[in-house]
Amino acid sequence: MLCLALRRFGQKLVRRRILEEYVADMGPDRRITTLDLVALGVGCTVGVGVYILAGEVARDKAGPSTVICLLVASLSSVLSGLCYAEFGVQVSFSGSSYLYSYVTVGELWAFITGWNLIIFFVAHTATVARAWTLAFDNLLGNQISQSISPNISQALGEILGFTVVGLVLLLMEWLILRNSLIFLVSKTVALVKLLVLSFVIIAGFMKGDLHNWKLTEEDYIMAGLNDTSTLGHLGSGGFVPFGFKGILRGAATCFYAFIGFTIIVTRVEEARNPEYSVPVGIVVSLLICFLMYFGVSSALTLMVPYYKLQPGSTLSEAFLHTGWAPAYYVVSFGFLCSLSISIFGFMFPIRNLIYMMTQDGLLFPVLASIQTGTNTPIVATVILSIIAAIMASFFRLTDLLDLMSVGALLAYSLLATCVLIIRYQPQRRSGRNEAVLQEGSGPAAEKLTLQGLFFPGSPTPTPLSGRVVYVCSSLLVLLLTLLCLVLVQWPVLLSGDPVWISMVVLLLVLITGLTGVIWRQPQRSSPLPFKVPALPLLPLLSIFVNVCLMMQVTSGTWTLFGVWMLIGFAVYFSYGIQQSLAN
Repeated sequence: MLCLALRRFGQKLVRRRILEEYVADMGPDRRITTLDLVALGVGCTVGVGVYILAGEVARDKAGPSTVICLLVASLSSVLSGLCYAEFGVQVSFSGSSYLYSYVTVGELWAFITGWNLIIFFVAHTATVARAWTLAFDNLLGNQISQSISPNISQALGEILGFTVVGLVLLLMEWLILRNSLIFLVSKTVALVKLLVLSFVIIAGFMKGDLHNWKLTEEDYIMAGLNDTSTLGHLGSGGFVPFGFKGILRGAATCFYAFIGFTIIVTRVEEARNPEYSVPVGIVVSLLICFLMYFGVSSALTLMVPYYKLQPGSTLSEAFLHTGWAPAYYVVSFGFLCSLSISIFGFMFPIRNLIYMMTQDGLLFPVLASIQTGTNTPIVATVILSIIAAIMASFFRLTDLLDLMSVGALLAYSLLATCVLIIRYQPQRRSGRNEAVLQEGSGPAAEKLTLQGLFFPGSPTPTPLSGRVVYVCSSLLVLLLTLLCLVLVQWPVLLSGDPVWISMVVLLLVLITGLTGVIWRQPQRSSPLPFKVPALPLLPLLSIFVNVCLMMQVTSGTWTLFGVWMLIGFAVYFSYGIQQSLAN
């Protein structure tokens, strides 16, 4: 009886929804072009990160090698973007990694993904509110913070954070009610951003000094920062002052800078030609954003020695260091415009996500209460706005950035796993007893053998081959996580410790073997306008890179993330698992 109860409980955790159940409720109005999606992706991606993130990472984590951190983060984002693109062209209606997880790996993982995306979107709103107040005070010459005591200044900053969140949410509602203005505003703001950042890059290279990439201990001593023979918290000097570990830590934080491309997938049902527009929009927007980030971070570290970048400083303050005050106001204006629209881009998908989760029965239905006349989930908007304002008041900017990176990295890793699994599954059918239909159509005497693992007898996916890929993919995620945990101890590995090296070799052998098993399984023959290339290697590489970056996040961020996940599990196991529409 106990085994039967545990089996039924496990089946509830991995039960899946069918895509056709979502499609039936959709009535797409396809009017969005590829240019609209690129503008939307650039507008939502190039935001807080480009004005604040580069300085934060360069100051304490990577120095001038921030450009390498951005390269690593962008490559990881491209891998995740390709996975998003494949799902986007398969499902020509609005979706997210929550939906893709639900129809692929099951309900529990879908809830975890959706719950992570909620905290990601809320933390993004809090980050924008905090950055906006900082930029506004800087634009006034820090008169607010200098004219009053620190305690009053902090309280005023909290009040400004609440006010900004409220005003921007009102702007968001106004834009949504006038849906035709959304993409016009997106294009305009994206153009303003690109012009301002192009000005920063050109001016930065003109005003920059290459010596700032080759700083030595004598430079710090002459600046009055060090009077000993060790540089301490300033690093070791040169282009990579904090070493390889600093690059990894910086890349984990910089990952946040590229996650705005997911907004493209949320508008796929409105695209005129989603099979072309979605992958092109994702890749082009990520390429443009990388070029902007790379150029801006290079210009910033050339203009200002990284040790002079103050915590919370904005990109525009670099021009005060070079004595070019007019440029300071130009860049600050672009900063405020960027922040004002970026918060809108991320509040739209969170409302759509919460609505989908409440419709699936995983969240309380009161969160989907719609205000008559505006189609606004008023309860969810109010609750999330309060949480965002509190986070903007009591958390540091770097803490918020790391929290968003963890949530996004975990969601993207699950999405890559979904791509790895679904390509090897038999064609799914509509209906209540889907699993029974699939098994009934396969070979009656299909059994798992060692030879069948590497030489399957069917050229098309079967229920057995699908289960093999499902199990192997789950084991691979576990093994890749263990490998990343071992690689974190890379100083011990470099010392030649035989125990640690043996563990790495064993893990690599197991990973290679399971990858070979997946590679030998038959894939779906149905044609797709876009497929992730080099399966199964590319999704596994995406998972590996994402997990490596997650390992670089501080313990404080993991503690905060763990508290949020405990709240989520309490909601799911006390309510969602029983009220789920798939129950």
